[in-house]
Amino acid sequence: MEELNTILSEISSVVWGPYVLIPLLLGTGIFLTIRLGGLQFRVLGHALWLALVRRKEKGGEGDISHYQALSTALAATVGVGNIAGAALAIGVGGPGALFWMWVTGLLGMATKYSEALLGVKYRRRDAKGEQSGGPMFYLRHGVGGGFGLVLGFLFALFGAVAAFGIGNMTQANTVAAQLESVWSVPTWATGGAMVLVVGAVVLGGIKSIGRFAAGVVPIMIVAYVLISVVVLVVHVTELPAALALIFRDAFTGEAATGGLLGSALLFAIQQGVARGIFSNESGLGTGGIAAAAAKTNQPVRQAMVSMTQTFIDTIIVVTMTCLVIIVTGVWNEAGREDGSLMTSLGMSEGLGRISPVLEPLGQYTVAIAVVFFAFTTLVGWCYYGERCMEYLVGRVAVVPFRILFTLVVFVGATTELSTVWTFSDIANGLMALPNLLGLLLLSPIVVAETKRYFANPNWRDPDFVDASGPGAADSGVSGPPEVTPKG
Repeated sequence: MEELNTILSEISSVVWGPYVLIPLLLGTGIFLTIRLGGLQFRVLGHALWLALVRRKEKGGEGDISHYQALSTALAATVGVGNIAGAALAIGVGGPGALFWMWVTGLLGMATKYSEALLGVKYRRRDAKGEQSGGPMFYLRHGVGGGFGLVLGFLFALFGAVAAFGIGNMTQANTVAAQLESVWSVPTWATGGAMVLVVGAVVLGGIKSIGRFAAGVVPIMIVAYVLISVVVLVVHVTELPAALALIFRDAFTGEAATGGLLGSALLFAIQQGVARGIFSNESGLGTGGIAAAAAKTNQPVRQAMVSMTQTFIDTIIVVTMTCLVIIVTGVWNEAGREDGSLMTSLGMSEGLGRISPVLEPLGQYTVAIAVVFFAFTTLVGWCYYGERCMEYLVGRVAVVPFRILFTLVVFVGATTELSTVWTFSDIANGLMALPNLLGLLLLSPIVVAETKRYFANPNWRDPDFVDASGPGAADSGVSGPPEVTPKG
């Protein structure tokens, strides 16, 4: 087993290293940002209004609302990475890693926008009449030919595998470990309870998942952000120095653990980019799967809503975690390799300044946040995995997948998972490769659809329907039900 762990670690370090996925993900974000003319900056306000205020589209075809699709995507991405992963990036990469997480998030909004647009444009109805879409569909039908067929198959295969790893066992294990550490709850009890709750949500399908996510995710995020803001207000005098440190360290890497100046800077950039991607999943392709379920007749409109997920995840939630750790100074203390511990210490120190009575609440806040963040990630990833399996095998695989996914939660909660963590990282990376290639090849379509939509003077009207151009005819949002092809 030790030898297997070593081999997997070597593969993971190559896939997620500075020469494969990180430059490809970052480069794709830069390329799409330029091709789209910085769209994510120009229409962010309107996109947030569509996502959080308007929330739904009149007459759109699909299974869930704009807001529920966004909440499902947030459920899958706002997870342990926002607490432990972001903190770890600061602990080992220095405060400058936060700057590179910001860069990754802002560029990733263009990537997420493109994934969602293509996800809606090439979606199909399955045998039950539900919308099914994502990279496997826009790779097969957009890229086309034998090459597109292979890319779509590979994405679906790696996506189905990753769902059991990073989307299931690792999340369940984190919840069980946190409850055992803070409240001495046996792992088997946590595992059993999670099986019951996860099963109750996911066995109802995307409509059940959408309702659950729309109800739980906003409360979860707002509560965590508010507590973080309290800590930052208490440390408001330290905030200017903390921001100066972030920007200075982003270009020097002086605070990264070990290494010469040049290598430390590269390490800080690598940590920021990698952890940013792990957190918001821009480039992995999962955003296109959630977007495809939305009730919409406009791929561009849903794409705008979907890109706000990256903004909320990285620019808001991750920033809160990292600023708490930096302003309280715990990033530079012992235990820098334990992200959850650093976040707990930061919260405890901040709340303790208000009153010693509140200090223990820091640990409880992080423990509760980890439980909710990880649990919602489980629910969101079940949907991603079932869509991948449905593409590979057909609708007949969906219910068995949901049942198996639910049962595996118990295994994750009660088993040591060092090998699974590494394997999950590899599977996630292998998902991204065909998706990123597809985004680059299909970027002319993304640009054409975007230009046509915004050329209409009524584009700000949330109910206008753009019926012109090829996108309206072949987007998969109209026409008779179509049985999902097998990969």
